[in-house]
Amino acid sequence: MGVEVEVEGMTKSFGRHEIWSDVSFTLPPGEVSALLGPSGTGKSVFLKCMVGLLRPERGRCVVAGVDTVSCSRHDLYEVRKHFGVLFQDGALFGSMTVYDNVAFPLREHTRKSERQIRDIVMDRMALVGLEGAEEKLPGEISGGMKKRAGLARALVLEPEILLCDEPDSGLDPVRTAYLSQLLIDINARLDTTILIVTHNINLARTVPDNVGMLFQRRLVGFGPRELMLTSDEPVIAQFLNGRRVGPIGMSEEKDAATAAAEQELAANGHSDGSTGEDMTALVRQLQPTPGVGTRRAVGRRMNRLAGQLKDLPPERREVVVRALQAEQAGAA
Repeated sequence: MGVEVEVEGMTKSFGRHEIWSDVSFTLPPGEVSALLGPSGTGKSVFLKCMVGLLRPERGRCVVAGVDTVSCSRHDLYEVRKHFGVLFQDGALFGSMTVYDNVAFPLREHTRKSERQIRDIVMDRMALVGLEGAEEKLPGEISGGMKKRAGLARALVLEPEILLCDEPDSGLDPVRTAYLSQLLIDINARLDTTILIVTHNINLARTVPDNVGMLFQRRLVGFGPRELMLTSDEPVIAQFLNGRRVGPIGMSEEKDAATAAAEQELAANGHSDGSTGEDMTALVRQLQPTPGVGTRRAVGRRMNRLAGQLKDLPPERREVVVRALQAEQAGAA
């Protein structure tokens, strides 16, 4: 089973420019989580801070009892073995075959024989649907195949935590759907803790067990999908509906006068740019492919959600319960 990641009070700046401040949340072990946010909110920077590629000015990120922010170089090297990372572009070596790209971490970080390496590599390539592509070079395969090869490489060391940096970037909707299903299947099979950084609304609504959102240098919220996807928090509701009306502007937060003017236009029937569909209504979460097995993460999330529901105001609790009932009816 994947391990828990506890983030507490993390703050990151580049010079005088603060990227985000006092970010705190816990990634539940063995569950799929998504970190959302408009472009430029520092989501990818956050992943780099988690694995120690960048160092935040303040805060902690505790993985298996080790704080990646303050630990020694040796301890950081060891704790990184818990992680697998899928980069936006796959980050494959252009001069290596797909097979050698996937085998690279095993050759670098283990003493396994080539026969053992081959067994692991072929298993992971089969898992991501790349059988038959072993001898191809990255330049000979599609963008979707590069993403899957990058995912296979991220999985060869059997990481307990998988970080995915905008896995849908550059993919068409069909390939994104396949990749989303693949992440669910990987979680069902390996019970890995997964964190997906994305701004893809459909992926955010259908894949993760937990959802968080960064905006204006702070974490707006983080929690089970049932709470976040029915949230009435203005930033979250605007983002998940793809609306112009709300706190999010083209490049930064809107001033009060602009936001008020847009709200008035919307109240008078002017289009807010959304599709008209209520995107904050719960849709059924993706299920594992038949034969893969069940996701233990779902039961753990539901147990945690049950404890949180009693702390909600009655009106809010009723909204979440109705949404859950509708989701369960749709799944029946």
